[in-house]
Amino acid sequence: MPRIAFIGLGSNLEDPRSQLQRAFAEFDGLPETRLVARSSLYRSAPMGYLDQPEFVNAVAKIETTLTPQALLQALLQIEHQHGRERTFRNAPRTLDLDILLYGDAQLHEHGLTIPHPQMHLRPFVLQPLLEIAPNVLIPGIGQAGMAFERCQDQVLEMLPDVA
Repeated sequence: MPRIAFIGLGSNLEDPRSQLQRAFAEFDGLPETRLVARSSLYRSAPMGYLDQPEFVNAVAKIETTLTPQALLQALLQIEHQHGRERTFRNAPRTLDLDILLYGDAQLHEHGLTIPHPQMHLRPFVLQPLLEIAPNVLIPGIGQAGMAFERCQDQVLEMLPDVA
């Protein structure tokens, strides 16, 4: 049975816009998966480690029959194909793909927590998520819109579409 999942995308190295655009296209190439919707691209300041370029962020809505674990492995493979290196926490990156939501699942396993444990605190996740799913619920948290209202301290800039 297909499930709806939301994927957070971020990049701040090697043409971040292009990295995200390519990743959107690659979602349709995953087994038993199709891209249903994608948000606009947003520019945001780095968090955690601040001495790095600004990020470009977005959210994708996909339909998939992959299990959460299989989806995670597929996303890690896409990151690898984009040259992702994990040098230290919050380091600059060519591509970061996070499973934000997977249906109404609540899951905590080694290397995989759904919903994403920090998503309700991150405007650069919530704003693009709300753009494509305005009434979405975060299991264990509530309405994403209410979470967004509580964490609007970070300024985001919606980037214009480039043809």
